[in-house]
Amino acid sequence: MRYLSTRGQAPVLDFEDVLLTGLASDGGLYLPESWPQLDADTLRAMQGMSYAQIAAKVMEPFVEGWISPDELLAMTQETYAVFDHQAVVPMVQTGDNDWLLELFHGPTFAFKDLALQLLGRLFDRALDRRGERITIVGATSGDTGSAAIAGCAGRANMDVYILFPHGRVSEVQRRQMTTVDAGNVHCIALDGTFDDCQALVKAMFNDVAFRKRISMAAVNSINWARVMAQSAYYVASAVRLGAPDRSVAYSVPSANFGAAFAGYVALQMGLPIEKFIVATNANDILHRFLETGGYRTTGVQPTLSPSMDIQVSSNFERLLFELHGRDADANARLMARLSQSGGFEVDASAHKTAQSLMASHRLDDDGIRAEIARMHGQTGYILDPHTACGTAAARSAGLDPAIPVITHGQAHPAKFPDAVASALGKKPAVPAALAAIMEKPERAIRLPNELAAVQAFILGESN
Repeated sequence: MRYLSTRGQAPVLDFEDVLLTGLASDGGLYLPESWPQLDADTLRAMQGMSYAQIAAKVMEPFVEGWISPDELLAMTQETYAVFDHQAVVPMVQTGDNDWLLELFHGPTFAFKDLALQLLGRLFDRALDRRGERITIVGATSGDTGSAAIAGCAGRANMDVYILFPHGRVSEVQRRQMTTVDAGNVHCIALDGTFDDCQALVKAMFNDVAFRKRISMAAVNSINWARVMAQSAYYVASAVRLGAPDRSVAYSVPSANFGAAFAGYVALQMGLPIEKFIVATNANDILHRFLETGGYRTTGVQPTLSPSMDIQVSSNFERLLFELHGRDADANARLMARLSQSGGFEVDASAHKTAQSLMASHRLDDDGIRAEIARMHGQTGYILDPHTACGTAAARSAGLDPAIPVITHGQAHPAKFPDAVASALGKKPAVPAALAAIMEKPERAIRLPNELAAVQAFILGESN
C-alpha cells in the first residue's frame, strides 16, 4: 500500500515512512492511494472472531508488504491482552435499538488506548528495522497524551513530549500524564488552548531543520496509523449486530475528527453504515459546518467535556479531500484560507455529500448534565460528559428505529468526577488504577505559548 498527501505536494510513501513521518512535508495528511475492500463473506467470517483477530484483518491491507499477517496478528493479540475486558470493546444495550460501545477498557480508561497501545509496538518494529531513534511530539486535549505515554513510556528507542493546555484538562487526565515515572516522558503544560498546542506541534513538523534534528514523529491522529487502528472497532461492533446483512449507524463524540474519520474508512472498505452522527459540545465547528457548509473558527470555550474543546479539527482535512474527489489543489486552497482568514466555505456539492454521510448535534454544559442524569435515571448507567454528547445526539438524529445506533463510549466516567457530580450529586466509583495516581508526585514543566520556548526545551532535554 502506498500513501499520498491531502495537499498533493509531498512524496508518495510506503507504510513505514508514513508511520514515522506523521505530518506530510507539504503540511497535509497521508491517506492510502485507494481503499481496500472487505467483501460480505469476509465480514460474515469476522462474526466469530476475537477483537484482536478482527483488528488484524482490518489493518492487514494497509500494512501489506511491511509485516506478515501472522506477525500482525501476534502484535494485536499482545496489544489487546492488556485491556481489562475479554471483549476489549464490549457493548451495552441502553434502549430498544440503542447501544453503547465501551471503548475505555485500556490502561488509561479512554478510547485512545485502542490505537496508541498498538502504535508504540508499530514504532518499535520500524525503529528496530532501521536501527533508529525518534522523538515523539504530541498535543492533547486530555486523553491522547496519557494514552500515548502509556503506549511509549520506557521504550528504549523513543522520547515522548506531550503538550497539554494548562488548566484545561481534568485533574485525572493531567495526573495520568504527569505521574508517569519514565525517563523518556516529558509533559509540557502550555499557556493556551488545545488548538494552540496542536498548532505548535504542526509548526514543529513544518520546521524542517528542527524536525530532522530530533527525528520527530507524531502520535496525534494526524498519524495515519492511529486512524487505521481505530477503524477496527467499527467493524467489530457492526458484525456483532449482523453486518454485512444489517446496516448500523454511529454516534461519535467528535473533536479532532479522528474517530469519526476512522468510521469513514470502514465505510469505504465496505462496512454498511447508514449514517454517522457527529456529536459536539459548545465548541461546535463541525456541527456548524454540517448545517451551513461553512467552516470557521470562533475561539475555544472551556466545557465539562474538555477532550472536545477544539476548534481546528485536524482530521477534517482528510474528509475534505474525499469530499472534493481527492482534488489536492482544491484541498490545499481551503487549508490556506483557514490559515489566512480562520475559515472557508465549501461548494454546494461537497456540502450535500457531507450531509448525506453525516448528521450532527450540539450539546452545551447544561445539556450534558441533563443527559448524564437522564441516562442514569432510566438505565442506571453513568456516562462520562463526552459520551453524553453522543447519546444525546443519537436520540436527536431521527433515524429509522429499525437501524441500530451505536454510540461511542469515549471514557470511563471516573476520569471526570466533577462533571458527573454536577449532574448526579455524587461522584462515580473510581477504579484502583486511577485512585493510585492521586497520591503520586507530578512532573511537568509550564511553558508559554511560544514555538521557540517549546523547541528550546525539547532540544535542551534531548542533548
